[in-house]
Amino acid sequence: MAKHPATATGVPPRKTLNCRHCGSPLNDAAMLSSGFCCSGCAYVYRIVHEHGLDGYYRIKDDITPPVDTAVFHVRDFSWLKDLQQTAETQAGEGTPVAVLGLQGISCAGCVWLIERFYQQLPGARQINVNAQLGEMELRWTKGEFSLEDFARKLHAFNYLVGPHDAEAAEPESRGLVRRIGLCSAFALNVMLFTLPTYFGMESNFAYARIFGTLSLVFGTLSLFAGGGYFFQRAWQGLRVGLLHIDLPISLGILGAYLGSLYGWFSGHEAYVYFDFVSGFVVLMLVGRWAQVVAVERNRRRLLAQQPRPQNVSVVQSDGTLLAVAPDALVIGQTFVIRPGQIIPVEAKLSLADATFSLASISGEATPRIYQPGQRVPAGAVNIGRAEVRLIAQQVWADSLLAQLTRPREQAGSRHVFLDRIIQGYLIGILLIAAGAGLGWGMLTGDFLRTGAIVTAILVVSCPCAIGLAFPLAEEMASVALRRRGVYVRESGLWAKLGRVRQLIFDKTGTLTLETPVLANPESLTILSPEARQALFTLVRDTAHPISQCLFENLLAAGPTPQTLPGQVRETVGQGIELGPWSLGRSGWKCALSPEPGTVLVHEGSVVARFEIHDTVRPDVTAELAALAARGLSLHILSGDQGEKVQALVQSLGLPALHGHGGMTPQDKADWLKQADQRDTLMLGDGANDSLAFDSAFCRGTPVIHRGILEQKADFYYLGQGIGGIRALFEINAIRRRTEFAILVFSVLYNLIAVGLAVAGLINPLVAAVLMPANSLLTLAVVTIGMKPAFVRPWHKKTPLAGQGGFKVVVGPGFEPGKA
Repeated sequence: MAKHPATATGVPPRKTLNCRHCGSPLNDAAMLSSGFCCSGCAYVYRIVHEHGLDGYYRIKDDITPPVDTAVFHVRDFSWLKDLQQTAETQAGEGTPVAVLGLQGISCAGCVWLIERFYQQLPGARQINVNAQLGEMELRWTKGEFSLEDFARKLHAFNYLVGPHDAEAAEPESRGLVRRIGLCSAFALNVMLFTLPTYFGMESNFAYARIFGTLSLVFGTLSLFAGGGYFFQRAWQGLRVGLLHIDLPISLGILGAYLGSLYGWFSGHEAYVYFDFVSGFVVLMLVGRWAQVVAVERNRRRLLAQQPRPQNVSVVQSDGTLLAVAPDALVIGQTFVIRPGQIIPVEAKLSLADATFSLASISGEATPRIYQPGQRVPAGAVNIGRAEVRLIAQQVWADSLLAQLTRPREQAGSRHVFLDRIIQGYLIGILLIAAGAGLGWGMLTGDFLRTGAIVTAILVVSCPCAIGLAFPLAEEMASVALRRRGVYVRESGLWAKLGRVRQLIFDKTGTLTLETPVLANPESLTILSPEARQALFTLVRDTAHPISQCLFENLLAAGPTPQTLPGQVRETVGQGIELGPWSLGRSGWKCALSPEPGTVLVHEGSVVARFEIHDTVRPDVTAELAALAARGLSLHILSGDQGEKVQALVQSLGLPALHGHGGMTPQDKADWLKQADQRDTLMLGDGANDSLAFDSAFCRGTPVIHRGILEQKADFYYLGQGIGGIRALFEINAIRRRTEFAILVFSVLYNLIAVGLAVAGLINPLVAAVLMPANSLLTLAVVTIGMKPAFVRPWHKKTPLAGQGGFKVVVGPGFEPGKA
């Protein structure tokens, strides 16, 4: 029986509401027909099956990030040659080993897939993937294995290899896990030696004092192992004049411990409750771990360290080439740039015409042709098929590219609302405790009872809302956003979002798709096998946006065609050709036609006409309208021509004054500095947005494969739509409502509990019982409050992708290293 062309199993693609690869929603009719949200997901789904790794779909999470369009782009992994050579030299007669950074791990299925794929390669011996740290350790056989080839093939699965950051600090969550483990063991031991008391053990029992002493020992260990984390952070805040969130937690732990310590020394069993102290420490640590691990998980999806800028080949006096780092270039040197490589410094074109893309530095989507003698700006990308010779006009330190890629320290953001809560809590509780102690002491003269009342007040006024509930609400919000393709990278984002009033969008790559769109995909399906082979050969190694668009659609539709023999030649400004085949402008190799589009020609006859154009992301109009309805002011800053920006602004229904075109990277930064009242959110994707990021209050990016903005962003969002921006504000609103509910509950609890303690109706033991009970009730409030964040309105949600449906044919012939 013939297999169905859309699957590896012969089963027709089912009508599904979710992408068959990543689980994203499908609302477009073509997507529902194909089962994929974008060409990237269709492509990766195909190669996963071609390599017999379809078990991945039984292990993976239900929803994972959509495939980045960078999976279709050629990436330089030549730096791995030197790394492999060094590793093999150091290994001597032994087995070479290398540790590399890894971007794109989202679940256990990713680990399984990478390890299984590695074992399929010749010379591969052992691989250990550490999902928590975002790295992998490889061992291989000399002479049989290539790190560069492995990285290139792994990139086809949407995983990006980078250098290992050996100096990276240990994740905070790992330290917290160790503390939680220790404190849990201590808490269990405390409870073990406290239980006999609850079951009626008399104080004069022979082992009663020993049990009490052991409870003291384990409670003290819990204080130092777990409470020390909060004490240290609270003290650091006080040293710089800040009331840290950990200060009230520290006071709660200390108050409970000191009361128990007094009870143990004085022999008053009613004051001894080390079990509740140790349990409270564990709860606070778990709350903090939940807050930290959500952000760390999103950071681990990114490379901790990017490869150094690509070397350039300098032409020496004898005509030979010498590879040097960009910072070694001097003015007047002639150097060579390969196809797809970035020009590191401003330079003068030397010999022949060449085509460059300025999209990443100016936002100008249309490639530009330069002639010999013209100055080409730093950051331009050679998108022709031939090497280009240029003469350096500046050194790296003065280069715009160096300025744009230079890391900047970001100022932290304080949570003003939370600061006020902490301040009010501390002042209120300390004044109440001091007032109650003074009043009871003066009225009764019974200092033992007075001490018990003060201790009960400090213990019963549990700071669970601050120490446990708020972090848990943030963690749940981060998880809900991750399901919608938004990843919180900085925990300070939550403190900033409430202040945001202005949204600043870059145009090219942020509001528009990164790669142009093929408007008539049926033009590919009617091609003969030979025509598909010719088209694939012509576009495979060409970085021009039109070629990239056709290459992406060919790979998504599959199976990967074989290449035709011969050398592809390029005529700058016209097109590319291979023997009788050509791809380019109408009128170049065929008769001029008034019909728009790029034509595939065979021996002078048009075989196919491709309508390719830049387009906005599929949900931009609806999403911008929804964001404006929330009272947000929307602006577009772009380096593209002013006419194009105004046309986009008009089509999106924004005020004409809110579109700003022809802006340099510095112009964008200056505009933000003037407009920002600590209320701007900048959204950009390229190096030209780097300076604007440095000037914005809050930052987000839809691109994580360039190694620039993702390291500066507070969050990043994936997929081909911008619906994640609205989701960010919607879920933040749910989080804020939940935190308000937590505060209301906490205030009511503290008014009642502290009031009873001040009246002398609650002793320290009862206070210690109320403390964990309040924690559990607070957790219930958080769970109920955050539940709407996980009820996704699929029927109202615009799709994450919008390039139409993609049929996938799984078959032989795929070569990931050439994809």
